Amino acid sequence: MLHIIFDDSALVAAGRGNALASALIAQAHPMPARGQDDADPDEEAPIARIYVAACALVEAERTRPGTGAHIAALPNLEVLPLDLAAALPVADSQEWAASHTLHAARPSPELPEGAVVATTRPEEWAGRPVRVLDLSP
Repeated sequence: MLHIIFDDSALVAAGRGNALASALIAQAHPMPARGQDDADPDEEAPIARIYVAACALVEAERTRPGTGAHIAALPNLEVLPLDLAAALPVADSQEWAASHTLHAARPSPELPEGAVVATTRPEEWAGRPVRVLDLSP
């Protein structure tokens, strides 16, 4: 399964109806409610899990008011909190949204291969140690 993290530009694009972002969200694995088994043998296998860094969600809301509530209401996305492990690298950056997204996309024990960053601004990710999925129309 592919693991994708939306940056703030991808969140804004999704809120505006970007076809690629919307298709990914529609095909993403739904996050199970607590205490529920997420396996349904009658469903098609999901193609991805989609994550959103909390700082990217804040920046998307600032860019396009209403985006945050819209994205947070979608069951197929998991919002990643700004926990201590993320807060320290983010604090050293002027770009909290990008820094939190980068931190979440890097390889970790939970995601040994890391996550792909979905964006409509791929040039902003050039030279950074992540794979990028361009959602530009």
